[in-house]
Amino acid sequence: MRPRGARRDLPADQAEDPRAVNTAAAALLARRDYASAELRQKLLDRGFVAVAVDSVLATLAEQRIVDDVRFAERFVAYQARRGQGPVRIRQDLKRWLAAELIEQALIDGPNWAERAGEVRRSRFGPPPPADWKEKGRQARFLQYRGFSNDHIRQALGGDFDES
Repeated sequence: MRPRGARRDLPADQAEDPRAVNTAAAALLARRDYASAELRQKLLDRGFVAVAVDSVLATLAEQRIVDDVRFAERFVAYQARRGQGPVRIRQDLKRWLAAELIEQALIDGPNWAERAGEVRRSRFGPPPPADWKEKGRQARFLQYRGFSNDHIRQALGGDFDES
C-alpha cells in the first residue's frame, strides 16, 4: 500500500497529456475550491509532469475557475463561521497563498472582535466571566481558536473588581 500523498507512477503519455491533467483537476475541483498552489501540488502528487500542470493551471486561472482571491475569501468566511479566529486562519493559509492575499481576505472578513464574542457566548453562555479564573479559561479557549489578544479582551469585557 502506497503512503498517503506519495507520487503515483503514470504512463509517460498520460503524465504529459494536458487533457488528462485537466480531467484530474476538474475531478478535484468538483469536490471543493483549491488555491492554485494547492491544486498544483495535488496534481504533481498524482504523477503529472510540472510543465503540463502549469499549462492547465494557467488556463484554469485565465477562465477564473481557479482563483486565489476567491479561495481566500471563501476560506476565511468558512473558518470564521466555524469559530476560528484570524491568527489561526492566517496560519492555515500561509501554506498556499501570498501574504497580501491573506491579509486582504482577513480585512474583508467579519468583525473579528464581534466574532470572538459570539464564539465565547456560544461556548460559555451569555453572562460574562465571574472571576479571574473563569476569565483566564475563556481567554485560553479564544486564544486556541485563533483570536488576537485585542479581540479576546473585547469579547470578555473590560477589567472588573474582585470585590
